[in-house]
Amino acid sequence: MPEPIRKPGTQLPSMEELVFDNQYSSLPDGFFSRHAPQPLQNQSLLHFNEDVAELIGLDPGQQHRKDFVEVLTEPGRWQQTDPLAMCYSGHQFGQYVPRLGDGRALLLGQVRSSSRQLWDIQLKGSGLTLYSRQGDGKAVLRSTIREYLASVAMHGLGIPTTHALALIGSDEPVYRETIETGAMLVRIATSHIRFGTFEYYFYNNRYDDLRQLAGYVIENYFPELQDHDSPSLALLSSAVQSTAELIAQWQSVGFCHGVMNSDNMSIHGLTIDYGPYGFLDKYESAHICNHSDHGGRYAFNRQPGIGLFNLSCLAQAMLPLFDDDPDQAVEKATVALKEYEGLFDQAYLHRKRLKLGLASPDPGDGALYDDLLDVMEAGELDFTRTFRMLSECGNEEEISACLESIPGAENDTGPQWLRNYYARLEKEGASQETRSAAMKLANPKFI
Repeated sequence: MPEPIRKPGTQLPSMEELVFDNQYSSLPDGFFSRHAPQPLQNQSLLHFNEDVAELIGLDPGQQHRKDFVEVLTEPGRWQQTDPLAMCYSGHQFGQYVPRLGDGRALLLGQVRSSSRQLWDIQLKGSGLTLYSRQGDGKAVLRSTIREYLASVAMHGLGIPTTHALALIGSDEPVYRETIETGAMLVRIATSHIRFGTFEYYFYNNRYDDLRQLAGYVIENYFPELQDHDSPSLALLSSAVQSTAELIAQWQSVGFCHGVMNSDNMSIHGLTIDYGPYGFLDKYESAHICNHSDHGGRYAFNRQPGIGLFNLSCLAQAMLPLFDDDPDQAVEKATVALKEYEGLFDQAYLHRKRLKLGLASPDPGDGALYDDLLDVMEAGELDFTRTFRMLSECGNEEEISACLESIPGAENDTGPQWLRNYYARLEKEGASQETRSAAMKLANPKFI
């Protein structure tokens, strides 16, 4: 978490003193619909994230206000806000859905931190909106806790993500498969603009709005692209790079998103919308964490390819911004998309080396890592524990003992892999202490 930019001993602003700059609400009405949040019955603050508060420049002591939850959730209490539900569409399980939007979330407003960073403050589970369709606009405590914890964990792992400022509980019954307790999440993000936001204006032939959206994104979040020959094309290239790096990070910690629809992909390369996510336990390359993903579209080993599919959806939506000649626009988009696989492979190989404790490159490092995954899958080894235990072992005998101590490690390919790994470590030449310390930074003890 970045250090708060303030002098020691100075007081951060209260809720009323935050500097709001509601840029998104200044866009035309077709970008959103205005709604007031709907408070829950007997609501109360369950948890508050002080690190996230300082990230946006909010005094963490505000959590102790008697009216803290009411200011967040009751219409008109927080005067600087301008609540709205954002409109977007997207490809869900490969099929285009013409209109989605925030069906249970509201962008309360946007604040500027002291470093001039623009941050969204969003309520999730705040009630019905124009885009709720058959939903009730509510969230349940179970899933809200999961997103709260996941966003903190992902940030701790160094993976770009939305953040959770506060968790609000209540006595309100919410009907899912059974009756559950209603809750709200106060979510913070650079922005909540998705690939599907661009898709909505493209497929509705609203090209002027599409240009305005791209201009808004570039001006507020990517100002360095404004001097590019084609700022919109540069924005696509930026999304290609950030998405490739993000998914390489997911793969390196065994994270399964579960619902990689294009409306759940951030233009900033953030992990967003934690639905049925999961982390690998025993290594299973085709693991599916979403019980509704019957065909395994979003299985763990398919995530890199789905990243490219979603980027192609974004590129398609941005075509009118690249060139007046459709053929030229397609050619430019294709060139940008072709960078994805190389960027992903490069980012993933870097993380493979880190996880194996290899500081210097060797042509066989990628294959060595992949061979270990095969060993792990054959022996049903735990993904996180295997790497962590390797980081705690020194010589070849210790490494062998570490691997064999993991339940399910009995298989024929393990010993040969261990010999290859130890030979690579000898070639590396680093001390066991140096390697172990580096590996522990890349291999979490807990997920």
